[in-house]
Amino acid sequence: MKVIVVGLGKMGIGLSNNLIKKGHQVTVIDSNPEVLDSLGSDFAGIKVLGFGFDRDVLSKARIDKVDAVVSCTESDEINAVIARIARTIYRVPHVVARLYDTKKAEIYHRLGIQTISTTSWGIERATQFLTYHQLDSVYDIGNGTVNLVRIEVPSLLVGHQVNEITVLGEIQVISISRNNKTFLPTLGTILEAEDILYISVIIAATDKLKSMLDLL
Repeated sequence: MKVIVVGLGKMGIGLSNNLIKKGHQVTVIDSNPEVLDSLGSDFAGIKVLGFGFDRDVLSKARIDKVDAVVSCTESDEINAVIARIARTIYRVPHVVARLYDTKKAEIYHRLGIQTISTTSWGIERATQFLTYHQLDSVYDIGNGTVNLVRIEVPSLLVGHQVNEITVLGEIQVISISRNNKTFLPTLGTILEAEDILYISVIIAATDKLKSMLDLL
């Protein structure tokens, strides 16, 4: 995945390094040359100097070629502008914005923009938002006999019920993240677009799960 991260505070630096460790291609944007220099010569990403809402800067960062943009500057207003540019003008599939004023979160969600808040939680949460489009292993349980995996609900399953991807003793949806909130579903819970599913599956049933999710 190709990702642009705008704003190199603690969150931006932590998120960039986290994504690079996971094998993603990262381009960082910051208006402070000293901050870019502080990343060091061994930084595996691409550095771009400038303001993240500047179209020329975004073009230099190849925003038209990326899969995701994360704006985590210190300003809610700047993050909102950058996120809206990425989403509405460049049609970037995944857009995440740091948001201090959580009262505005619902406005962001209606625009198709995910939001994050505190630094330590935000780094991991943003990483999840950007990587859930594949069947992603989160945690092994019982010496690897059971796996907790995460995936964005496939489009073909939107509108269907949780029981359609449940196999007693083998596969179970244990939680769903929706609009920045996580809840425990029932078998009758209706799946919605952009839901993030957390599924426990025994290793022997992994291929069965992939088939149900049409990932084979």
